[in-house]
Amino acid sequence: MICVLHGYLLEGSGSNLWTRSVVESLCRDGETVHLMAQENHPERYPFVSEARHYHPDGAVETFYRNPGGGVAGCCILHKPVLGATLPVYVWDRYEEFSRVVPMVDLGDEEVESYLEKNVRALTRIVRDNGVTAIHANHAVLMSVVAQRVSEAEGIPFAIMPHGSALEYAVKRDPRFLRLGTEAFTAARLVFVHGDEMRARVHAIFPNVPGLEEKMLDLHLGVDTSQFEPVPRAERPRKAAQLMESLAGLPRGRTPAQTDAMLAGLRGDLAGATLQDALAIGRDFVSKVPDAELEVKLGAIDWKADATLLYVGRLISAKGVQEVIAALPLLLERTPKLRLVLVGHGPLREPLEAMVWALEHGERALFEQIVAEGRALEGDPEGEGGGQELTKVALFLGALRERGELDAYYEAGQRHVRRDKVIFTGYLTHRELRYLFPCCDAAVFPSLVKEAGPLVFLEALASGAFPLGTYFGGMKASIDSVAEALPPEVAEAMKLDPAPENTVADIVRHVPRALEVGERYKEALFRVARDRYDWSSVSKTFRDELNSL
Repeated sequence: MICVLHGYLLEGSGSNLWTRSVVESLCRDGETVHLMAQENHPERYPFVSEARHYHPDGAVETFYRNPGGGVAGCCILHKPVLGATLPVYVWDRYEEFSRVVPMVDLGDEEVESYLEKNVRALTRIVRDNGVTAIHANHAVLMSVVAQRVSEAEGIPFAIMPHGSALEYAVKRDPRFLRLGTEAFTAARLVFVHGDEMRARVHAIFPNVPGLEEKMLDLHLGVDTSQFEPVPRAERPRKAAQLMESLAGLPRGRTPAQTDAMLAGLRGDLAGATLQDALAIGRDFVSKVPDAELEVKLGAIDWKADATLLYVGRLISAKGVQEVIAALPLLLERTPKLRLVLVGHGPLREPLEAMVWALEHGERALFEQIVAEGRALEGDPEGEGGGQELTKVALFLGALRERGELDAYYEAGQRHVRRDKVIFTGYLTHRELRYLFPCCDAAVFPSLVKEAGPLVFLEALASGAFPLGTYFGGMKASIDSVAEALPPEVAEAMKLDPAPENTVADIVRHVPRALEVGERYKEALFRVARDRYDWSSVSKTFRDELNSL
């Protein structure tokens, strides 16, 4: 009997998506899986048959039962009640927690309190349900919970490191390096997403004995039954399904709020006055779709427009600002281009202001946002350091050196319009399954080496030609797809990670991707289906845990 530990939600991308997908795939195969997580809405997931609260006083309360059951097996969700504080890697909003804190900012007592509450709950879960193997997501802190329960109960455990915990906790705080080293030393098995993650784990945990022998490759996956490529003529049908999926959902940013923020922009804003101007647009619930999103999406001619998609957090570490910087030159080459930005995050308002500045020829404001960018988003990764959006600044500097900066801003005034860039707000995979196939290409220009960008695989499965920064797990994904494409076509997927080259590569490669995307939709889908479907991932995962 397997128990999976995941300290966060099931909705969203990254490790959340990995957990949801693997557990659902196991349940489809008839398995019973115990899942310890902080998911508030089990009713959204047909594979969850029951959900229980674990209170600090030891009481266990069932708060949800699925009357029907949507799959052959079942998942029982176990949710420790933690109080007001949730330790995270990168700051975000969580509906239940009034105090969401990057774990590097927590004191020792708070870290220990969090661990104790989870250990108490997991011990009860193990004893009451006959659990025989534990899997912990992330290098910390669920790995530490698994280690402590394993030592007390004699149950083996495995760990799967994901990039966020390594980058934003273990590498930045000696406390978490020590805890992670101890957990990896005690673990029987360490799952890794390919060679890049394997190398990263070796570099971060050099003192774990026998680490190489513990590591096992477990590639990422995609639910190919959820996505399908469609010809351009059928995109309006998919768009209609997308509209239907939005019906009845809570909504966030309103057009009036956007208008109010943009009305306060002007060329001489900087520092506190710029922060104040952007703050006007920030008073809304962010992890929901925008109000009147249907109107914005309805303005796209899905048969005729070229559509470029970005899905991810709206933070500078994901590189989304580089796509905005490329817009004047992209639109000059492809005037019917529409950029669709899906996600939430503190860089949204600076991005909207960048679009406004390009449209109105306010180069001083545009360059001020580039100079202050990380300060304007509030440093969500907890890195400190410089404020500048470096890759955009280097791109502008190169244009200036070649005498092309004036032409760049003139192209922005000619071509960039607010309706060319559609901010959707936060969408889940219930909506994205319809949006991905409507798009010609998808771009993921992360500044951080991703262990395994799952959205890249979803673009593949939808036939949306994917482009990504050519390093880390993204490089491995691109290389696996390249085998199925002509070399010159595969080259269009690769964005040079060198800071001085990435934005220029977006300008060069996106038009090529838009041009060839329709021709290679089926080839992309076949790669996703044959190599990356979740069913093969979950089978390996189950077999390895059961053999511990």
